Amino acid sequence: MAHRPGKLVVISGPSGVGKTTILRQLLADLPHLIPSVSATTRPPRVGERNGVDYHFIPSEEFERRRAAGDFLECCQVYGRQYWYGTLVDEVTPRLAAGAWVVLEIDVEGTLSILARYPEAITIFVEPSHPDQLLERLRGRGTESPEAMARRLEVARRELLESHHYRHRVTNDDDVAAAVAAIERILFDAGLPTSTAQLNRTEQTADHNPDQFPHTPSGAKT
Repeated sequence: MAHRPGKLVVISGPSGVGKTTILRQLLADLPHLIPSVSATTRPPRVGERNGVDYHFIPSEEFERRRAAGDFLECCQVYGRQYWYGTLVDEVTPRLAAGAWVVLEIDVEGTLSILARYPEAITIFVEPSHPDQLLERLRGRGTESPEAMARRLEVARRELLESHHYRHRVTNDDDVAAAVAAIERILFDAGLPTSTAQLNRTEQTADHNPDQFPHTPSGAKT
């Protein structure tokens, strides 16, 4: 029997909103969800593994593959001159095989993905107030004032573009509630799940009724 194609899930959000932590928990909870490993020209950081954290590609090879159309989306990060992108062979073959593939990318990348996969399940993680981003970035203690200002400016632009997403989920320092909200979205879209996973998500929803996603006016549901 022929299997049905998989689905593409896109998760975005401004720096400091906690999307990487949320995605890590989603992958731990949902065995049917497969992460797409992004490619980058930046060098590996301590502890990062090629093919696991990123595909680390020299600049010349990245440019060659970009010109050859090997990327679904890619961009150069402002102020750092490194390129990041999603390789076609990380996504297309898996979707054809029936897998659910999740991308953690920015708004610009999402718009490129939607041009090719308009049916993608797009989820934007946002704070209830932009000031929370500043406090979280300060709490990291890893950013210079200039880098923090740059991140906040990008975050403001991304928040203005959040209407492009089908779903929006608020993370107010309650990762469990945000994860449960996203799991509910994915289950409703048809992601295979066990009864135990579904019950856990429903219990979190009952405990945090205000944390579930709202849909922007005019967006698809």
